[in-house]
Amino acid sequence: MAAWLLWLIAAGLFAAGEVVSLDLVLLMFAGGALGGMTVALLGGATVLQLIAFIAVSGVLLALVRPIATKHLTNRTPLQLDGVDTLIGRTAKVTQEVDSSGGRIRMGADEWTARSQHSGEIFAVGDTVRILQVEGATAVVGDALE
Repeated sequence: MAAWLLWLIAAGLFAAGEVVSLDLVLLMFAGGALGGMTVALLGGATVLQLIAFIAVSGVLLALVRPIATKHLTNRTPLQLDGVDTLIGRTAKVTQEVDSSGGRIRMGADEWTARSQHSGEIFAVGDTVRILQVEGATAVVGDALE
């Protein structure tokens, strides 16, 4: 079997292992294996292929992995995720909403909802703004708030 094909298989196995570990180490080794494959395709000796694998893997581990890890784990305070992305969006009332419950539609999604203040009632067809999310219930208020 050709050496370049072995390096390609190794790169694929490292990449598949990365999917399981999610540590960005095996992915750097996959890059190193591609470096070894490149040397093999250029006709380099096995020793040169191994040196290329070690060198490329080392550079990727030292330079690329810390940057990639930082981008994957750090987030700014302004970055929202999960249900926080819904806050501030508007929705249409599909079933009258009051402080005890109701239903709203955001795009294709329908949510249970309740009004923020007791005595506040939104009729079917009204536009409301999502103020917060408590479990699976959106707390809504006037769209102008």
